[in-house]
Amino acid sequence: MDDKYTSKLSPALDYGAGTFLIVIAVLSILGNGAVLATAVKRSSVLKAAELLSVNLALTDIGMALSMYPLSIASAFNHAWVGGDPSCIYYGLMGFFFSVASIMTLATMAVVRYLITRTPRTSGNRFDKKKIYFVILFIWLYAALWALLPVLGWGHYGPEPFGLSCSVDWAGYHNSVNGATFLLSMFVLCTVFPCLAIVLCYSGIAWKLHKAYQAIQNSEHLPKSSNLEKKFTLMAVLISTGFIVCWTPYVVVSFLTTFQSKDSLTPVASLLPCLFAKSSTAYNPLIYYVFSRSFRRELKKMKCCGFRVHLSTADISALSHFTVGGNLRDDAKSASAIKRH
Repeated sequence: MDDKYTSKLSPALDYGAGTFLIVIAVLSILGNGAVLATAVKRSSVLKAAELLSVNLALTDIGMALSMYPLSIASAFNHAWVGGDPSCIYYGLMGFFFSVASIMTLATMAVVRYLITRTPRTSGNRFDKKKIYFVILFIWLYAALWALLPVLGWGHYGPEPFGLSCSVDWAGYHNSVNGATFLLSMFVLCTVFPCLAIVLCYSGIAWKLHKAYQAIQNSEHLPKSSNLEKKFTLMAVLISTGFIVCWTPYVVVSFLTTFQSKDSLTPVASLLPCLFAKSSTAYNPLIYYVFSRSFRRELKKMKCCGFRVHLSTADISALSHFTVGGNLRDDAKSASAIKRH
């Protein structure tokens, strides 16, 4: 076994990392599987913007299924399993699903911002065809960036602790090829999407603040406004959670880029990587906490076969549990939940 693929951690830390990844994998598969199961059952009533939430669940469960088994096996093996081929595969899949996730979150923020600013009389400017086209672009964009290192621009390589593979951050100093790839990737796959998320949700928050000031003396609209704030908060938490989980990993990666590999201990490079992987597990928890209809639906779901029985009121209410729904119908949805 090549020394670069041998774990730089103690056996106890290897087993701990493997156990942690097992827990994250189980939570990710079960949680996002539940989101996808409810979406399939109500596919005929899904709103166009809600498809982005389904797409986010696909990226999370895709990462858990394609990557975590290899990480877990390597952790308990005390060495990376499969050598160079599996390392390139792992790095490619990680980069692919990470870019797809952050681009989905950025698109959700933009769509949500445009929806909140659309006058009710102008109709819904987002139909399913447009959203399907946007989703297709997201996957193609992610696939392009993931394939570039395989095609010769940039490289994939092992992480400093030896039990994971990613973009070769240390390659920044080795060639102009590596430096230009890392800088371009950082700007186009990290800075721009995060900037779109921050600006869009800041715009929504400002709009909600002004709207609340305008209607604070009304007897009817505050309830609708509170619902709008609730669903916006859910979207903000999902985006913020992703950024918070991945920021330590990006910071440590850039330290590796501009310093020597030995500047960080193996444990210091391991913990941010594990923290980033936890991002695939928390979205269903946010849905569960904030969506009464999603909780109701989970209670009706049987473990064998995932059979779901929906009443008319449930369908009406459940259509708002994802973060992409049109907020102008929230008051009607809340009324349906209450009557049910």
